[in-house]
Amino acid sequence: MTNYTIKAENRDIKGKKVQQLRDKGLIPAILYGHGLKNIDLSVNKNEFIKIFKQTGESNLVNLQINEDKPVKILIHKIQFDPVDDEIIHADFYQIREDEKIKTHFKVEFIGEAPAVKELGGIIVKNLDEIEIECLPKDLESIGKVVVDLSVLKNINEAIHVKDLALPNQIKILAEPDEVIVLVTLPQEEKVEEVKPVAEVEVVGEKKEEAAEGEVKDEKVDLEQKKENEKK
Repeated sequence: MTNYTIKAENRDIKGKKVQQLRDKGLIPAILYGHGLKNIDLSVNKNEFIKIFKQTGESNLVNLQINEDKPVKILIHKIQFDPVDDEIIHADFYQIREDEKIKTHFKVEFIGEAPAVKELGGIIVKNLDEIEIECLPKDLESIGKVVVDLSVLKNINEAIHVKDLALPNQIKILAEPDEVIVLVTLPQEEKVEEVKPVAEVEVVGEKKEEAAEGEVKDEKVDLEQKKENEKK
């Protein structure tokens, strides 16, 4: 893999004043590591974004502070502006060659599942990244975490973490039986049964008929009363 180098400078500006750096096209950053003192930095925003798009958070990068000798780091954490989604801060983790590190690799899905094409299933992705642990020198042996969907031939078939083929020196921290992706049938929408309008009207008509019947009964009672009075 290409060796990328991020160039940084020490910074004294902290707190809310770091907005001054952002206005100048810089990103405030911090460098830390096991047994190391934190160092406040600033990096060129455009140059950093170019490198970050290539490396992400799972590949080693060189960091050169001022004119010092470059050190190996991982881009450990990125903060984004909640409004415009622009990068506003970066955390760099300086690694030690003899110390294992934990990082996340994004899962790359390839191929097409026959269960989708032939049986009408849908793909449900449960994991889009995998956490691993290894020595820094072993990171390049991973390359990419690739999941081939073409093995999913039947409904309800799944690919699990234990199905991943990674080098032996790479320890996967996720549970072996955790599902990465599966094929399922689309959920059928429940259609609520609606009574015909005619049935509703009939109920009303029955009530009207009952009312009319009550009026007729009253007329019969009055006529009967008149006949009895004549007698």
